[in-house]
Amino acid sequence: MKNEEIVYRVKSISELHDFAGIEKPKHPLISVIDYSKVDINKAPESGRFVCEFYSVNFKNNCSFHYGRQFFDHKEGTMICTAPEQVIQMHKTEKTYDVAGWSLFFHPEFIRNTSLGKKIAEYTFFRYEENEALHLSFDESNTLVTILQQIEKEYLTNIDWHSNELLISNLELLLNYCKRFYNRQFITRTNQNKDIIVKFEQFLRDFFQSDESKISGIPSVKYCSERMNLSPNYLSDLLRNETGKSAKEHIQFHLLDRVKTLLLSTNCTVNELAFELGFEYPQNLTKLFKSKIGLTPTEYRKIQSLKN
Repeated sequence: MKNEEIVYRVKSISELHDFAGIEKPKHPLISVIDYSKVDINKAPESGRFVCEFYSVNFKNNCSFHYGRQFFDHKEGTMICTAPEQVIQMHKTEKTYDVAGWSLFFHPEFIRNTSLGKKIAEYTFFRYEENEALHLSFDESNTLVTILQQIEKEYLTNIDWHSNELLISNLELLLNYCKRFYNRQFITRTNQNKDIIVKFEQFLRDFFQSDESKISGIPSVKYCSERMNLSPNYLSDLLRNETGKSAKEHIQFHLLDRVKTLLLSTNCTVNELAFELGFEYPQNLTKLFKSKIGLTPTEYRKIQSLKN
């Protein structure tokens, strides 16, 4: 088997430290790694890593595949990963000059906590590598300060307050990441508008063709892949720019097409549902009624009376 095909599953923070060639972690469920202290020679030459925990990574120089593409970290770049995401490592000249830090925490660490209940709200954990957060100097310092506090807390003798303070600081770190991502959406508004125009045109073309009959109603994942974006990033971008999620945009164009067909053809609602890719006709009626306030049949009748 070639090295590229080897899959390394890292189940615990302790196993991660073993891979990095550093001493055992001071806390079993959360750890901060300073890459200047990692012996890169002990790491595998290449391979795919699947970790069963979350990570927040800020590196100046590091090269790897994450998702579908090759990613070369630049100064002040951050990416976050969720459990079960695949990272493919390849040693390069820059790999040996890696700098920065990573914070790792296991899902068990936040289970049954307020942070655990809302971890899905931090959608950036499932962004793709080309959607990384590019930090300013001040933003980097803010995150490093919180990171140092987290490290200091778990290096201190653990007491009854340790977990509460660690969770609080971890949530603070993630909230700043969310703020900085929102800032990045704002500063990239021109680029974002180009993506929105492209997305809207894609949906118009899709529903005016026979594609929905063949492929069914497009999912957010299906659309995001055509935009070369992750589903979460596309939805967050649209929500920041338009106030509506990707799913809402898809439904708008779908219903707009339904309205057109109701008024321009004599097709039954069942026939329209089939043409548009619905598995069950009642799903079309239910969606239409929830968004328009009328059933397709009622809408057609009312509009016909107006004309």
